[in-house]
Parts: sequence; structure tokens; C-alpha cells
Amino acid sequence: MTTPTVTARGAAPTAGVPAATRPRHRRPLAQWGFVAPAVLFMLLFFGYPLVRNVVMSFQHYTPKTFFTGEAPLNGFDNWSAVFRDALFGKALWHTLVFTAGSLLGQFCAGLALAVFFTRRFPLNGVLRSLILLPWLVPMVVSGIVWRRILDQDTGVLNSFLDAIGLDGHTPWLTSPHMALLSVILVNIWVGIPFNMVILYGGLQEVPRELYEAAALDGASGWRTFRSIILPTLRPVITVVLVLGFMSTVKILDLILALTDGGPADATQTLGTLTYQNSFVRLDFGAGAVVGNVLILISAVFAVFYLRANRTEGK
Repeated sequence: MTTPTVTARGAAPTAGVPAATRPRHRRPLAQWGFVAPAVLFMLLFFGYPLVRNVVMSFQHYTPKTFFTGEAPLNGFDNWSAVFRDALFGKALWHTLVFTAGSLLGQFCAGLALAVFFTRRFPLNGVLRSLILLPWLVPMVVSGIVWRRILDQDTGVLNSFLDAIGLDGHTPWLTSPHMALLSVILVNIWVGIPFNMVILYGGLQEVPRELYEAAALDGASGWRTFRSIILPTLRPVITVVLVLGFMSTVKILDLILALTDGGPADATQTLGTLTYQNSFVRLDFGAGAVVGNVLILISAVFAVFYLRANRTEGK
């Protein structure tokens, strides 16, 4: 009785080897089955438009093309025309200033609010909810509201400044020297809630033991912030800055609602220039060129920043 039992137990693994190996062969297929819908979605809705935009930048693409289907290749004519245009240089500079100013203001204000709301006090949750409102309102609505607020003659801001004895006739949106600054300030107002929410969530992951250890060592508030909070938040800061850059560098609707790229092209950015080339001048090839420049800038920033952050982490 003992011998058959031993034989059966010893034979079981041999008989079960093919059955055990079958799932291993099927596992990659199952994994690709889960990934395939996402890959297909990316190819259809991101890959194809990107390739199509690159091809269009080398074509003479006009409204007539929609009817005839003819879009002859013209080499680098679109690229050279765009780069020779003085407006492209101004738009590129305005884009850099607008993006840098917006990111700096949004991040600093968002981080300050995130640190502030880590303290327990009455109405903490209510105030955090109210601060989210600018983020929830559509960008066009925010632009229209702020355009009324910043109006030189009937705006609420100038009326308030006049009431307290200050200059109540500031041309916030109609002066070439003030318009870009005003647009940056409005965009900072819009982006503060996003930065605050992400950074606040990151602060919740900082172990309380680190704060207690810093307090026992007699570390000041600034030293605690520099030595504990910032290093711990580094991955979160990376996400905030990269996502903020991607959304800010291509902003169109807010600028169109506030200034429409004016006055005197003072708020013209690469995003508004793409729109004007494609849908105002109907020069789709030039619009594709500016769009490709935007994509290239975003890709370069993301790669360099993520790589630098990974190197610092090591």
C-alpha cells in the first residue's frame, strides 16, 4: 500500500508540468490583452494626430484641400516662413515669460497654502473647498469674469483702487506694458488650487516623527521646511511642475478671453499664434509648424526635468 502511494505522489509533478507551464506562455498574451485597448487608444487619438500634424507642416495645406484633397509637399517653406516672421520670436519670448511666471507664482502660492492648511483650525475644510472654485470654473468663464474685473473704465479693481485713493485708471489689459503681467496674474489665480491640492496630498505623507525629531533638535521652521518638507516632496514637486508646464505652455482660451493676443501682440504666445495661423489666416501649414514647436518644447522640458530629478534622487 505504501509503494503505490509514493509512486502516485512522485508521478503527480511530472504529469502536472505541462499544465503548469501553459499559464506561463499565456501570461504575456493576457498582459497584452489588457494593454492593447490603451495602446490602440493612444495610437488613434494621440499618435495619428501627431504624425498628421508633422506631415501637414511640410505641405501647402489650404481650405481648398478639404474639397480637393490636394496638399502638395513644399519642403521647409512653412518652417522658414514661420521662423522668419518677427511675430514668432515675440510669441516664443512671451510664452517663456508667461510659463515661467505662472509656474513660479502658482507653485509658491500653492505650497504656502498647502503648508498653511496642514494645521488644524476651525473651517479648515470649508476654506480648502472654497479655494478649489477657480480650478472648477471653465477657463473661458474665468477669462470673461476677469476681463470685466480688470476693465480700465468700469472694472471692479480700478473702482476699488479709486475708492481707497490710489490710481483707479490703470490699463490692466489695454496697455502693452501691463497686459502680459495681468494675464500671468490671472493664470496664477486659476492654477493655485491644482498646486495646493497635489502638494497638500504630498504633505500628508510626511511622517509626523520627522517633525517631532526636528522639534527636539531645535530646528527652526525654515530649517524644517528646507531639510524635511522639500526633500520629502521632491517626487510630488516633479509631478506638479511637469503637469503645470504642459498645461501652461499651450494655454489658449484664457488669453483669447482676456486680450485675444493684444494689445499690439503684447500677449501673443505660441498657442495663440497657432490658432491665428490655422483658423484666422487659414494657413494650416504654418499653424502646424508652431504646434510642432510647442510639442517639441514640452517634450524636451519633460525629458530633461525628469532625468535631472532622477539623477538627484540617486
